[in-house]
Amino acid sequence: MLNKMNNTGTAVPVSAKEVTQTTVYSILLMISFSHLLNDTIQSLIPSIYPLVKKTFHLNFSQVGLITLTFQMAASLLQPMVGSYTDRKPKPFSLVTGMGFTLIGLLLLSRAGSFTVLLISVGLIGVGSSIFHPEASKVAYMASGGKRGLAQSIFQVGGNAGSSLGPLLAAMIIVPLGQTSIGWFSVLALMAMVVLVLVGRWYKINNHRIRGKSKILSGEEHHFSRRKIVISVIILLVLIFSKYFYLASMTSYFTFYLINKFHVTVQHSQIYLFIFLLSVAAGTILGGPLGDRFGRKYVIWFSILGVAPFTLMLPHANLFWTGILTVIIGVVLASAFSAILVYAQELLPGKIGMISGLFFGFAFGMGGLGSALLGALADRTSIIYVYQVCAFLPLIGLLTGFLPNIGGRKNRKTDQPA
Repeated sequence: MLNKMNNTGTAVPVSAKEVTQTTVYSILLMISFSHLLNDTIQSLIPSIYPLVKKTFHLNFSQVGLITLTFQMAASLLQPMVGSYTDRKPKPFSLVTGMGFTLIGLLLLSRAGSFTVLLISVGLIGVGSSIFHPEASKVAYMASGGKRGLAQSIFQVGGNAGSSLGPLLAAMIIVPLGQTSIGWFSVLALMAMVVLVLVGRWYKINNHRIRGKSKILSGEEHHFSRRKIVISVIILLVLIFSKYFYLASMTSYFTFYLINKFHVTVQHSQIYLFIFLLSVAAGTILGGPLGDRFGRKYVIWFSILGVAPFTLMLPHANLFWTGILTVIIGVVLASAFSAILVYAQELLPGKIGMISGLFFGFAFGMGGLGSALLGALADRTSIIYVYQVCAFLPLIGLLTGFLPNIGGRKNRKTDQPA
């Protein structure tokens, strides 16, 4: 039992539930900052493809193998890492994960062969597979019941890092060459210092995850195992629709604009940057809205609600394309935090496993989406890709089969005591 001071200066006992339901913003900001640094490093990999393709005389299949190696290491291990740390909490596993990233970066900067190149991106992928489920669990622990807000704060750091990486690569790596990648090891070292502090808090406050699990499993729902499994499958299908569509935007939107409107490369990149900013804004909004109105309603609005705009996009002129992409980015990006927290509330005793499963699946769908849509574009046209992808948000109709948890009537359980 902990103590706090009352108005008269007397120490009074504080229940574990009160501690559990206190939002720790300092930890949320630290984990968001670490996410920014981690995803900045990750996003360097595709940014240097032209450089390594020229340096190592690679063909496009070999470039694709680099992506596959990273994505497989970053996605397949995440559920296993999350499941293991659910059973045996490892407060300093985040530091270990960033250590893998650091080694991978240094090896990448000195890679003299294609094999070493694959090993280096694989190590960065392993670091990512440890970081994401554990960092998401820390955000859950520090949320104080505001679980959607906590995941949004965590996610926006990653979005910022993903946007920052290509910019830094263009400014530093492209003009200075492969060895300058090693300079980014400073970012990994910074993240390790921050994550040591997070790990200390994690070690002291591990009761928060146990306390939340007990409260949630006892108060929020009594669903059968079959209903939980079906709900998780539906959520994964929704992740598929979201990340396949996002893959079309992040990987091929510039080509779409150049092909259809004959804009310059620089002009197309400005449109892509605006889209990425709208994604960051949507990420911030999704979590708090889920806390207030219920995750299911936000998921429904985010996936299905974006369908009218994706269906209009292939038929819009350049001006309206810009407007529609902002709307699509904001609305669609608000889904992930709501989906992840909804899944965590379905299985409150397996936060790490759920975080690893959904982050890993999102990584995998992003990589698979880029590959398949690229192949489709080669066989048809880039405009046809967007005509097909326009229908993906209609998968959001499946949200209607999800049970209601964390809705308006349960909103009080999401607020601090």
